[in-house]
Amino acid sequence: MSALYRPTIGLTTQTLHSIDGIPPALPSSWVMNQRYFVAATSVGAVPWMIPLLDDDLFTLRAIYERLDGLLIPGGVDINPAEYGEAVRPECGNLDPARDRVELQLVRWAIAEGKPVLGLCRGMQIINVAQGGSMWQDLASQKPSFHKHDFFPTAGYARDHLAHEVDIVLGTRLSRLFECTRCAVNSMHHQGVKAVGRDLTVSATADDGLVEALEGTGDGFLVGVQWHPEVFEMADPHTRHLFGGFIQAAVEWATTNDTSKAGVGG
Repeated sequence: MSALYRPTIGLTTQTLHSIDGIPPALPSSWVMNQRYFVAATSVGAVPWMIPLLDDDLFTLRAIYERLDGLLIPGGVDINPAEYGEAVRPECGNLDPARDRVELQLVRWAIAEGKPVLGLCRGMQIINVAQGGSMWQDLASQKPSFHKHDFFPTAGYARDHLAHEVDIVLGTRLSRLFECTRCAVNSMHHQGVKAVGRDLTVSATADDGLVEALEGTGDGFLVGVQWHPEVFEMADPHTRHLFGGFIQAAVEWATTNDTSKAGVGG
């Protein structure tokens, strides 16, 4: 495979009407914040916007097979039914089609070792895909935890460094970041309750909340609770996280898709 090969990275989308403030009269659409695409492109990826074809697994599988990796972005809450719980009143908007698509894609990728990077909700999807569960609302269910919901709608900038996280030595994340503590932004009101199977905690907040998860196997399976796509690639932590993911996608393509050998970027 050419050294210039640019891996194709699938980014999932969100149903427009699941977003707060969107009038129901607007036509239904699949959307996603462009920052995720810009971040992936800046480290050499070719981004692919994945439609929410939750009722067409044949086409969804065909899309998946053309990808070298999956980037699962942030977004609305996961339906608690996906981890066996009833919806609490504090739970926000839901997007069942997105849940079904992302869970299916991540399960396929984990089974085959295809690289996956999950950001905020994306980390939670990885956890739920592996049988884990979530606190539906940290403030009401775990009031001993610190504040984590520094949303722009509450007057905070998306790049506001809300708190620090401790990174577990020996994890993939610690090798990428080359440090044991770093400051992160924080825009979530839910959090990991029970960690899914074959996952390990690779970072925590000072209050003990899980801030990063990764797979216990050899494949690249990493999720972080913060939003690194907000920061420019000049930030070393952001660059190393996205860069490590893209490098893993190139290596996966080299090993698993010989039809791409010699393709230039």
